[in-house]
Amino acid sequence: MNSIYIVIVSFFIFYFGYRYYSKYIANKIFNLDDKNKTPAHTINDGVDYVPAKKHILFGHHFTSIAGAAPIIGPCIAVFWGWVPALLWVVIGTVFMGAVHDFGALTVSLKEKGKSIADISSNVINKRIRIMFLCFVMCLTWLVLAVFAMAIAKLFTLYPSSVLPVNIEIIIAIIIGYLIYKKKIPSLIPSLVALIFLYLFIYLGTLYPISLNVENPQNTWIILLFIYSSIASMLPVWLLLQPRDYINSHQLLVGLGLIYTAIIIFRPEITAPALNLSQDAPPIIPFLFVTIACGAISGFHGLVSSGTTSKQINKASDARMIGYGSMLGEGSLALATIIASVAGIALVTNCEINGVFHDHLTWGDYYNSWESAAKNKFMAFVLGGGALLEKLGLSVELARTLISVLIISFAATTLDTATRIQRMIITELGHATNITPFKNKISATIIGVVPAYLLTLNGAGWELWPVFGASNQMLAALTLMVLSIYFWKKGRNILPLLIPMLFIMAITIISLTIKTSEFFIAGNYLLLSINTILIVLISWMVIEGIMKIKTIKK
Repeated sequence: MNSIYIVIVSFFIFYFGYRYYSKYIANKIFNLDDKNKTPAHTINDGVDYVPAKKHILFGHHFTSIAGAAPIIGPCIAVFWGWVPALLWVVIGTVFMGAVHDFGALTVSLKEKGKSIADISSNVINKRIRIMFLCFVMCLTWLVLAVFAMAIAKLFTLYPSSVLPVNIEIIIAIIIGYLIYKKKIPSLIPSLVALIFLYLFIYLGTLYPISLNVENPQNTWIILLFIYSSIASMLPVWLLLQPRDYINSHQLLVGLGLIYTAIIIFRPEITAPALNLSQDAPPIIPFLFVTIACGAISGFHGLVSSGTTSKQINKASDARMIGYGSMLGEGSLALATIIASVAGIALVTNCEINGVFHDHLTWGDYYNSWESAAKNKFMAFVLGGGALLEKLGLSVELARTLISVLIISFAATTLDTATRIQRMIITELGHATNITPFKNKISATIIGVVPAYLLTLNGAGWELWPVFGASNQMLAALTLMVLSIYFWKKGRNILPLLIPMLFIMAITIISLTIKTSEFFIAGNYLLLSINTILIVLISWMVIEGIMKIKTIKK
């Protein structure tokens, strides 16, 4: 199978989804109205509630959700074959993930920019708000741990990425000052910033920066959490918005180059269409939680209702930002699949699992489930880099560009997740009247310290399946809140209800399986986390069912 056909069909389905399906949902279910002022205008505080131009906010939201997860997940999941991974990414994005993101953003807009946890207390009851907040807090610790480990590993493997990624922070602050204080139009400064970024990507290949310490990866994790803590307390206009806007351009350029290489050179897919190896976990349910963001993600609902809804200028912008950004993430996951099943066969002179290969094949990289799970995002770095090499880039420059691409979006998600965690803990403090939780600084510390501890104690990348399952379950719970919210208004909730039931069934099964595995392996840390999540999930589902019965009466 030639990869160009997959790209054409997938993009046609994405276009259909945005052109028709999102319009139907916006008009018939969500009923967006520009006559109503958004929270960015009614509550404008200059820090979290700040009206933003549609394209700038699209860049912020897009890069906040398009982190390392839509790369890591597909890189691992294609072990089961490219067909199941592709179907889940494309169908899940259009009919589940984009609807979920759009819905969470819309409801938050209608409810004064409140988080989905806060909204759940009005839709169901006050008890579920506290349970929701506890569940989200546990999930966000997992998100922070996983993304910090991903960035730290890439910094260690590709020290050429350190310089451009850190220079980008300085550039973003300058751009933020020019746009919001000097009122300079955003397009030209952001394009100039992008040029500077690519200049430093080139310089990074000439002057790589490595940490000369005993455990560089752990040191990077500590530095990343210190940075994200500071960044999360800065006004959104100073760093988060301009950095995300630059990153959105970077992602569009990076994806554009990858898809250009696919269109021109049309690499053949060398991976099996279906691989039901006994070496791997069962494809059902684990395919759907391994690809934890490329199809649907509960974390996106936190971004939509936690930060993005507070910056929407007018209600109609929510369709492009909520639904459209998820299609962008689906495009990233699609590019990852192509790189992992076609680009990987173009790779030369690389080392995988301690073995040097003059010419890499798909079977060399995916020789076992253990290898696929251990190597994580490397298929995208190598396969995507090989596609860029076809366009004339050197090996070092191509791989640095791909690694900077991954790190930039993982870092953006790290920033956003830390900010959301601080807001969640503060909200939990007000709900439970726990004084330390109410303070911004102590809430930030509580947000990052447990996440750092999760990267230690032997947990490490074992967190991924727990993160994937709990992330998807949060999406199901968010869809449950949305379903009840719009059902009470007499709307057609099938586009929300069907994804909710499917995701809920898949994640409950996977969490149950992983709990038994952790018990047998004696991993009591992850066993405890899984058990807490299952109890919270069961309780919230029961509360939802009881609410539905009450409404019917």
